[in-house]
Amino acid sequence: MCLAIPLRIAAIDGHLATVEMSGVMRQVSLALTPEARVGDYVLVHAGFAINVVDEAEARETLALFAKIEAAGRRAASGSPANDGAPEPGTDERL
Repeated sequence: MCLAIPLRIAAIDGHLATVEMSGVMRQVSLALTPEARVGDYVLVHAGFAINVVDEAEARETLALFAKIEAAGRRAASGSPANDGAPEPGTDERL
């Protein structure tokens, strides 16, 4: 399975962009997305910006990744998920 991450372009130098997420900076190739500009969000996979995406889509995707990460951490620590649903057998409406 492959995963592309939306990252914001902080700077461009020729065909390379510096992208940022949570304070971590990396360089990626813009060979596949020459239309990308500073401030744009791009989907990054294997060191290449493969698509320009709008900010709302990027933020939504990053929020979903954060939820997945939090669920994984809860599972690893043995903490129950807190999604607002009652635990089985504890529904107060019964």
